[in-house]
Formats: sequence, C-alpha cells, structure tokens
Amino acid sequence: MSSKSELTHIEIEGHQVPVKIYREWRRSIRYSIGKTAVHLRLPTLLTQSQCRDQVAALRRWTMIGEFARRPDLKQRFIRPMFEDGDRLQVGDRSYRLRIGFFDRSTHAAKLREGEIELRLSQAETNRHKLAKAVRHLLSRVVAQDFHPEITARVHQLNRQHFRQPVEGVQLKYNVTNWGSCSAKRNINLSTRLLFAPPKVIDYVIIHELAHLVEMNHSRRFWDLVAAAMPDYEEQEKWLKKFGHRCDF
Repeated sequence: MSSKSELTHIEIEGHQVPVKIYREWRRSIRYSIGKTAVHLRLPTLLTQSQCRDQVAALRRWTMIGEFARRPDLKQRFIRPMFEDGDRLQVGDRSYRLRIGFFDRSTHAAKLREGEIELRLSQAETNRHKLAKAVRHLLSRVVAQDFHPEITARVHQLNRQHFRQPVEGVQLKYNVTNWGSCSAKRNINLSTRLLFAPPKVIDYVIIHELAHLVEMNHSRRFWDLVAAAMPDYEEQEKWLKKFGHRCDF
C-alpha cells in the first residue's frame, strides 16, 4: 500500500507536537503515537477541509485522551524548560545549569567545574525550537564529560567477551535508537542512555559489540549477547518500560 506523508504540528500546552500525516488508499481514519511524532492516517479522497477537521480531532484525542491516560507519552513530547539554577542529574553526576540570553546569533554551552553554562540567543522566540536546542547543547556537553568513561567501558567489555577491533566510540543525541554499530566498526551510543542504570548501559554496549561479529539479529547474534549477559532480556524490559524517562 503506497502512501504520501507530510509533517505538521499541533499546539498542546504551548508546545509544538510533531504530526506526520499519511494519505493512503484506505477507508478508515487512524490515530497513533510514535516515538518522535503523532501519526494521522487518512484516506486519499478526503478534502483539505476534512483533513483540517481531522487534525483538530487528533489534537483533542492526543491531549484529552492519550496524554491524560499515559503521562509517559506526554513526557515524550512535552517537557518543562530548564531554568537558571536548575540541576541536571545524569547517572551519578549532578550539573548546575547557568542559563542566560544574549545578543548573539547562535547558542553555545560549556562545562566548567560542575556547572554547565548555556549562552542562548535572545533572538530565538520559538519555545519548541529553543527547547530542542537546549537538549542538544546539554547532550553535547555531557557527552564530552562522559566520553572517556564510556569509551573505557566499551573496550573493557570488548576485551572480556568479543576481542574485536573497535575503531571508535561516539556519544550523540539520538531518539530513534539506543546504539548502533557502523560498517567501519564504530560503536555509536545515544547520550540518552547515560540516564539508565549501569547494567542497562552495559547491555546496549554488549548488543552493539556483538554486531562486530554478527551484523544482524540472527540466532547466533543473540547467543553472543546471552553469553556475555545471560539476563539481557531484563535490561531490554527496563528500556521498554522506563526508556521514556531517559532524556535531557
């Protein structure tokens, strides 16, 4: 079934919630909530006016229904803005935030003696874009702070269980997955993972290291993961249940 998609947003509590609209050969209308957007699937024959009505109905369904029923879904898209003086807890590290707005064209951040200084452009008035920029700035600074420790852990687990060449370890803000292993043998981990318990972090590292041997999810791949971490399924369950809390 072929479909065409477009991206828009709905306004909820002053936040822009992304919406992906799919026009398909279908009879029914379907709402659903994905990892990064709310999904609206519509029949291709609907008029523009009918589509607008469905977007309004989707907003009511999301706000009054799903977000009220599932606070974890709401938290996925609507998060409070950080304020000057707030603390950010990441694993066993606590950072005090110093936030200021300045006459500058870009945003910047730096870490100094346990404080993260955010220098934000006062020209940015879009709350959604500002929140997104702050998350990426915090992710970048925290990634630099944790990188030596995480890199050492990757190499330690690799020596213990796989003994494969690892070209590099990267920490980047990623909401679509917890980690990946590239064809160039780089281990990439989401900075969101830093909010998880150490054993969960170990599981994702082991998962990606196993891909250095098997670049698939075959039975042999899962046997490699189980040999390194017999209770890996418990860590997967934790990510599915609490992963939405792991974010900046």
